[in-house]
Amino acid sequence: MEDAFRFADDLGPAKVIHIYEPRTGLKAILVVDSVACGPSIGGVRMAPDVSTEECFRLARAMTLKNAAAGLRHGGGKSVIFADHRMPAAEKERLVRAFACAIGDIKDYIAGPDMGTDETCMAWIHDEIGRSVGLPPEIGGIPLDQIGATGFGLSVAVDVARRFCDLELKGARVVMQGFGSVGQHAARFLAEKGAVLVAAGDSRATLADPGGLDIDALIDLKRNGKSLAEHDTGEKLDRDAVIGVDCDIWIPAARPDVIREDNVADLKTKIVAQGANIPVTAAAEAALYKRNILSIPDFIANAGGVICGAVEYAGGTQRQAFETIKEKIQRNTQAVLEASRDQAVLPRAAAEDLARRRVERAMTYRRWS
Repeated sequence: MEDAFRFADDLGPAKVIHIYEPRTGLKAILVVDSVACGPSIGGVRMAPDVSTEECFRLARAMTLKNAAAGLRHGGGKSVIFADHRMPAAEKERLVRAFACAIGDIKDYIAGPDMGTDETCMAWIHDEIGRSVGLPPEIGGIPLDQIGATGFGLSVAVDVARRFCDLELKGARVVMQGFGSVGQHAARFLAEKGAVLVAAGDSRATLADPGGLDIDALIDLKRNGKSLAEHDTGEKLDRDAVIGVDCDIWIPAARPDVIREDNVADLKTKIVAQGANIPVTAAAEAALYKRNILSIPDFIANAGGVICGAVEYAGGTQRQAFETIKEKIQRNTQAVLEASRDQAVLPRAAAEDLARRRVERAMTYRRWS
């Protein structure tokens, strides 16, 4: 519990729950950061190496994300300590055990995250009736399948490029992480005329200044292969993705990939944070000094949770896309204008926007 107390402040966390069940092999953490704006929504991450600190940081990012988007939800996050590539039957057993373990935590609504998907959310919903990102067959809006987060990223980039005199037609994009978020972001940006010149996964970086075939790369990944197995483009080291010259650089994988020790390697105009907490505070300050426009994670990648909130309220896929576009356009514009006019980092402007809403909501609550 020391981590929880170390990171506690006036906003949260409201609950930190450690789950251990030797019978099922389940080891998990749930952080409900804030419920001031409503019941928390946050993804279920499956990874072997997460920590209480990371889970809390991700939950706080969800609090800020949901508040900035004007959703009637607080922020939470959970993690299951396991390798998501385990056999399907074992994964189902573990996810269902997790669902049962959080069944009484009514102020947390689970969603998909790294290592989990709409099938996992269906298992959770079957057990406790409380999750979002469900398959369409049971009334859900499968946010990963339709690319809600990637769509929101493309909207944020389209706003941000006007602050640095960049045309999207012909703009060079580099994607660090080529899972669901990276694939859909690349696809939506390509529809606006941008060109994917490099992409990286856990094994390699694939680069081609003339442009990569996005559909071919998506097919490759869906067949369980690495980008290193593609038959065209230059194969580089996994971490070389940071140094590829581009106009738009998108981290769409794990936290803290851009740090003080490697931020100088970035050669870009815009960093659009597709992952949660992918850039450290020191690195964001360095980007600001170099006039590289960094769109904070909880502004740029809010499409997924906005979609989840629309689904939870009974909305449709069309309403989800319309809501994502409206909210992310408005918030990105407001944050970047405030950053420019007040001469502060975009993250400072974004946090001020989100914290003010949470703090106002807290005044209406007896317990917040």
